[in-house]
Amino acid sequence: MSTDHQRYSTENQSDAIARYADERGYQITKTYTDAGKSGLRIEGRDGLTQLLEDIQAGKTDFKTVLVYDISRWGRFQDADESAYYEYICKRAGIAVEYCAEQFENDGSPVSTIVKGVKRAMAGEYSRELSQKVFAGQSRLIEMGYRQGGPPGFGLRRMLIDEAGNQKGVLTRGEHKSIQTDRVTLVPGPDDEIAVVNQVFRSFVDDNKTEAAIAADLNTKGIKTDLDRDWTPSVVRQLLSNEKYIGNNIWNRNSFKLKKRHVRNRPENWVRSVGAFEAIVDAGLFAAAQAVFTARAQRYSDEEMLDGLRDALETHGFLSGFVINEANALPSSGAYQSRFGSLLRAYKLVGFTPDRDYRYIEINKRLRKIHSGIIHETVDGIEQIGGHIQQDAKSGLLTINHEFSASIVIARYTQTGAGAYRWNIRLDTGHLPDITVVVRMDQANETPLDYYLLPTADMTLPKMRLSESNGLSLDAYRFDDLNHFFSMAERTSILEIA
Repeated sequence: MSTDHQRYSTENQSDAIARYADERGYQITKTYTDAGKSGLRIEGRDGLTQLLEDIQAGKTDFKTVLVYDISRWGRFQDADESAYYEYICKRAGIAVEYCAEQFENDGSPVSTIVKGVKRAMAGEYSRELSQKVFAGQSRLIEMGYRQGGPPGFGLRRMLIDEAGNQKGVLTRGEHKSIQTDRVTLVPGPDDEIAVVNQVFRSFVDDNKTEAAIAADLNTKGIKTDLDRDWTPSVVRQLLSNEKYIGNNIWNRNSFKLKKRHVRNRPENWVRSVGAFEAIVDAGLFAAAQAVFTARAQRYSDEEMLDGLRDALETHGFLSGFVINEANALPSSGAYQSRFGSLLRAYKLVGFTPDRDYRYIEINKRLRKIHSGIIHETVDGIEQIGGHIQQDAKSGLLTINHEFSASIVIARYTQTGAGAYRWNIRLDTGHLPDITVVVRMDQANETPLDYYLLPTADMTLPKMRLSESNGLSLDAYRFDDLNHFFSMAERTSILEIA
């Protein structure tokens, strides 16, 4: 199920299947469930995948598979894919029956025709729903509402109700809790706004590079909105983002029907001009974009490739991060635009990446984030009156001399099919009572959420999290560390003799 509403909740499906089995004298011996999963693709459908693997390996002790209806088997965009998975079962002598359908899946011409139509209808339902959701999201963008993501340096997220009344600023990690509420962007503190404008003036009037601007900010001790040091790529993102002149832009990239990620052309972006209060003059912003354009046009194809060869000789490999951090090179986006893709540019200079070298820089960033979360945890527990110790060698945390905890960063990765994954290696050597798993966002820059996993309930040293993981794991998921802090809170108890 991809939703917990109405008849498609797992409990309702189980009840209907149990009644069907009882009426026909079947005994249910095993249940395969994909709770909170989309039926668009087989990727992420661990329950269905396990079912097919068990059947193909001959590890089954059942003769029939009961499914609630055609759509629960899957809303595959290719109806033949759905038929193929059913055929795998049939080939192994396992029948598939749909409990809520008005036909018997007996292989007759009528059932074959009806199944084909219903499979196509299930896929069409997802296509129509995708279009409706896209239209709804586009409408919200045009109305000036923010669709996810951090606000950026110099801006803040403001929560407003359905009548347009402001309810308060959302801090980092906070989300709206009422479906009808919306989020928009508002100017941040005056000192941050002054820094943003100084960055633009340094770039436009003083002809400073992004690297020089980042160095100036770091020298002054100014941190980014994520409390990190500035880098040339972060400065470049600030200088090129239209939200600073009040424009709301969405759909730069899309992943419709979970088929493949697409970088959309600017004419396909959803844009709302003047949606927010601008904190940068439009003329100053336009001048900055003119600098970027002139810089990109100034290089010929061969000059861009020569610069790429020099970077390859210096670093021994190439990546988007290497390109963006190099002062003498245009941005990685300029290479993508000029040559169609970074991989094609790499090929033209004789570099064939055998692995994704971005992990080197990501790991450096994650080490800093891990240290920051340790400090955040220590401060949070001390603020509520708790006591915490950290083992200098192992990093293990001991809280109130009562229980231990280990903090693990789960880096975001993506499979070749586009599915989101977070691989976790639990600290089995020191056996902490609780492992705090910090699941990172898609940019591996900001914590997405937290899992508080009791070691007693975890049976495997390695785990792999998906977008949704079912109640057995998601019951331990939290948006912040407040629940963990509350576990360490001290409470006075009166002693009665």
